Amino acid sequence: MPHSADDVIRLPAREQARLVAEREISAVELVEAALSRIEHLDGKLGAFITVSGEQAIPAARAAEKAVMAGDSLGPLHGVPIAIKDIEATAGIRTTVGSRYFENTVPDFDSVVVERVRASGAIIVGKTNTPEIAIHMDTITDNEVRGACNNPWDMSRTTSGSSGGSAAALVADMCQVTVGSDGGGSIRIPASFCGVFGLKPTNGRVPRARGLGKPDPNQFSQSGPMTNDVRDAAILLQALSGPHPADPQQFLRTAPPDFAAGIDRGVKGLRIGFSPDFGYGLIDPRVLEQVQIGLTAFEQAGAIVEEADIRLGYEYADRFWSIFGANAYVQYGHLLEKADLLTAGVREVLTRGKLITGYEYSAAMRTVNELRLTINSLFERYDLLVSPTTSITAFQPGKRPVEVGGKRADSAYGVFPFTYIFNMSGHPAASVPCGFVDGLPVGLQVAARFGDEATLLRAAVAFESARPWRNIKPTL
Repeated sequence: MPHSADDVIRLPAREQARLVAEREISAVELVEAALSRIEHLDGKLGAFITVSGEQAIPAARAAEKAVMAGDSLGPLHGVPIAIKDIEATAGIRTTVGSRYFENTVPDFDSVVVERVRASGAIIVGKTNTPEIAIHMDTITDNEVRGACNNPWDMSRTTSGSSGGSAAALVADMCQVTVGSDGGGSIRIPASFCGVFGLKPTNGRVPRARGLGKPDPNQFSQSGPMTNDVRDAAILLQALSGPHPADPQQFLRTAPPDFAAGIDRGVKGLRIGFSPDFGYGLIDPRVLEQVQIGLTAFEQAGAIVEEADIRLGYEYADRFWSIFGANAYVQYGHLLEKADLLTAGVREVLTRGKLITGYEYSAAMRTVNELRLTINSLFERYDLLVSPTTSITAFQPGKRPVEVGGKRADSAYGVFPFTYIFNMSGHPAASVPCGFVDGLPVGLQVAARFGDEATLLRAAVAFESARPWRNIKPTL
């Protein structure tokens, strides 16, 4: 029976790849369906900065020839994919959300994009991100494309900085996207938009060949954002593994098979739950949804108990010392043409320049102490669970200054739960777990260093108990 491309574009990426491989639909039809949805919906959403139809259609034709010739096919052969516009893409405009790079068309791929192409996926566009992936109001907006709106409520933000990737998924413009996460930038938009997003273990995915000079941010990882967990495992497999161009010293061995044992369930796993990490603010309605979600793990046989985690806002201060200094090293040269930068980015880069060696060293000491603290928790637990964010999606310019009746006075006051695992390096993901007033809520799951396999296994079990992929807003 022939398959409608309009229907197939809504299927999981692994099903799309199977149908292409079995010649039940062509890669060209599938890519054309993705481009059609982008054309019809993205004027409202703002999920894409650049749509790459001129490159995607020839790539799809080449993919179709490979199928007809009986060539060996990658795991995502012929599948449309979107890439956050911080990754360099040969022949496709790469703006990093900045007027400085507005007309930049690289002649090289980042390692991440190189691996995406090797998987057989077809890049249909570059997704929206704040300028150089930094926005002090924590929204996805820039002077190149404008704002990315939340598909669940167009007056609200996707947050950032991988907001465009999250919005593209909700709108079924594609089923797999690549985001990046230096402090929550995959997990926060995933939570706000009701999709799955995973920050891998620091060093799992190589960081090399970007537009920064150089790219030293040891907190950040590129990773999968998808409409279901199994697709994320496939994409993570394609992205992972050491590369000689990446100076990161962690995880210099080949990755495990992330799909192996993914259906084993969570029976017997020990899960430590923290509602606030001992310091974070939380909307009681968000916490209620997360606690309801926890029952899915208990019903599946996991052992869930409240973990004694007592952190504090000093970690946020140390985070910003390192993040700001790294941002300056990476993009400080942009200040040479400061008139092309937004005021917020100028402020971040200027502050980063002023971080002293003492401050940076003290902050790195805090990172090591935090890593030891988190590691000690994983001596008792297999997984740690918390809310992903304190709140649901807010209107741009109206980020809450109070949460649960208490003042949120830190730069991460409404996002106290994600950056912790960027600092410690452990893998963490946001799983859709419910709604408050029609807006999605995310549940964060973190695992031992290098143990994405157990994290994915738990996320699949949760997804099986509380499926979300077919719960969509009306667009």
